[in-house]
This record gives sequence, C-alpha cells and structure tokens, in this order.
Amino acid sequence: MTTSSPEGVSLGMPQLPPPDYPDDVRARLDADAREIVARYPDSRSALLPLLHLVQAEEGHVTRTGMQFCADTLDLTTAEVTAVATFYSMYRRKPSGDYQVGVCTNTLCAVMGGDAIFEALQEHLGVGNGETTDDGKVTLEHIECNAACDFAPVVMVNWEFFDNQTPGSAKRLVDDLRSGAQVEPTRGAPLCTFKETARILAGFPDERAGAVEASGGAGPASLIGLRLAKGEAPPARVVHPRTGGPEGTQPHEPSPTEHLSSHDAPQKTSASDPAHPAGPTAEEGE
Repeated sequence: MTTSSPEGVSLGMPQLPPPDYPDDVRARLDADAREIVARYPDSRSALLPLLHLVQAEEGHVTRTGMQFCADTLDLTTAEVTAVATFYSMYRRKPSGDYQVGVCTNTLCAVMGGDAIFEALQEHLGVGNGETTDDGKVTLEHIECNAACDFAPVVMVNWEFFDNQTPGSAKRLVDDLRSGAQVEPTRGAPLCTFKETARILAGFPDERAGAVEASGGAGPASLIGLRLAKGEAPPARVVHPRTGGPEGTQPHEPSPTEHLSSHDAPQKTSASDPAHPAGPTAEEGE
C-alpha cells in the first residue's frame, strides 16, 4: 500500500499521475507561464515564479501544479518537488486566505514574540502550520524578516504588523476572520494569499495605490541613514522597559511615523512574560 508524508510526498509505490487542470484553467496558465519563462535566458530559472503561479491558482502547490511546472520547463517532477519542499513560502497543503506569521527569532522572542505565538494558538485553537476551521487564517512561527527594530513583528501574507502584543495580535486575527478592513503598519494594502502569490510570480499589482505604498523601510530603520546624510537631528534614545531616561516621557510616534490600527502600544517589551512587571491590561489586551 502506498503511504504519504504529511506534505503529500509518496513514500511507497509510485502514485498515479495527478489530474490535469480543466482546459480553460490550463490555457490561462499556459499563457501566463509563457510570459514568465520569456523573462529568463535559461527556462529552468523560471521555476520559482512558476511555483508561485500555480500556488495562486489553488492556494497551495498541488501535485497537478508541480506536474505543470515540470512539463512547462522540461524538468522531472523530482526536480520540481525538491524546490517546492525546500522553500517555506510554498505551501504543500490547503491553507488560509491569510498566512499569519509570528517571528520567534531571538529579538522578537525576548520582546514578546513567544508570548504572542502561544496566545494566538490558544485563541485560534490551532497549532503551528494549521488553519482555522473557516479557512481564513493559517498560523505559523517564522524566521527573521529583517524588521528587528520593530520587534515583536507579526506578518500577514508577508506584510508587516509592527510592535505587537498578545492582545493586539488577537484583535488582528479576529478582524481578518470577520472581514474587517485591516491595514498593515507599512507596505502595500493586504490582499489574499492567492493574490499575493500571483504578485510574487511577477505579475503587476493592479490595485490603485498599491505599488506606491510598497516602498521604503519604516522610520526606525532609516534613522542612521538620515543622520549620516545630515537630514535629521539625533533621535532621542528610547528605553521601553522604563519609559525612557529619568525625566523623559515614554515614546510617542512622530507626526511622520505611520501606525496601523493594529499596532500595539509602543512599550511592547512589557508583553515579554519574563519581564518582572508583566503586561499591563492595556498592553496585554
């Protein structure tokens, strides 16, 4: 009897060939694939965007999608599978409209990322890599996304939600599940995971204003660059655990600093369970 791993990879006798896409879907994907392959001098270099393309079709990379990539690029399915299983951005099983990733690398973890991840698991009733029953949210812990100056960070379909607490993160996923408008701290407006996958395949984001909103790092990331260019005065040092040096006030966002409606209060280190004071009612919820 043939057995399969959780990712659907056969561990025993060979599986039957996967079903093909319906004719209309196949024709559309063929046209998109030709456009992608034409960008590269070596066709096999198109494999990564092609995997995003088929992921945009069904929300994860199916056996049918991998066979399509293999046929298009004249590769073996083993070669395609090796790539699809290596990169974490490719899902191997059905997942939610919104991929909610909590950074649990060192800085985010000590600033409260571990507490956020545990709170979301309990709140949503799912474990790592699992999806809520309504198909809206897939929860996972993720590796560093180079946003340490905004720790702890939560990402939704790879858009940033900075300075989170367990309470703000729970409100975020509740809004995602209810269909409420959710605005990232920075970057483009949110779209579904399938729509994100098509953009990552290299097709333009045609939503009004989305491209303009995508550029640039956040203010905290740019302070050093601006100082080096003489464009900004020295920034006040912030000590979030104490509210600031003696005689100063806790951090207030500058007039130019964008905060999402789902950003937590700035003293986010209080969400760290190891912090003796523990979270306040406002910061924890």
